[in-house]
Amino acid sequence: MDRAQKAEFVAELNKTFSEVSVVVVTRNHGLTVAQSSDLRNKMRDAGATYKVSKNKLAKIALGGTDYLSLGDMLTGPVGLASSIDPVAAAKVAVEFAKTNDKFEIVGGSMGATLLNVDGVKALATMPSLDELRAKIVGLLVAPATKLATITQAPAAQIARVLSAYATKEAA
Repeated sequence: MDRAQKAEFVAELNKTFSEVSVVVVTRNHGLTVAQSSDLRNKMRDAGATYKVSKNKLAKIALGGTDYLSLGDMLTGPVGLASSIDPVAAAKVAVEFAKTNDKFEIVGGSMGATLLNVDGVKALATMPSLDELRAKIVGLLVAPATKLATITQAPAAQIARVLSAYATKEAA
């Protein structure tokens, strides 16, 4: 990688750090290409990204962002999982770590808030942004549905009484 490519990579990584809500630092101890591709595909499906970077370049890219405190975690072969949804990257990383012993979570950060391994695991158990939106919509729609049911009930009861009275008169 020449100097121009490094500068471009650092600028791209810095832009990523400026846009995301969470960064999870992971350590890879001999992942195969197939396992690494599988991890990247799972991250992409969840709306997250996973990048392996030279630690020195990543530390330079952290400058000017809220994730400056992650610099201490960047030792050895690490990868950076990030997502705009605060839960997506953590969820995929924790699930992948459960099934692969060569992949471990070092820690992470939500903006200026530094997370240890337990913090990342706790974050992974929370519902995603889409799930929370669905719950809110359900809560907003429920009263209207109940109101419609209640307002239809008297009319239906009157119709049943009139129908019963009509069949009684006909008999």
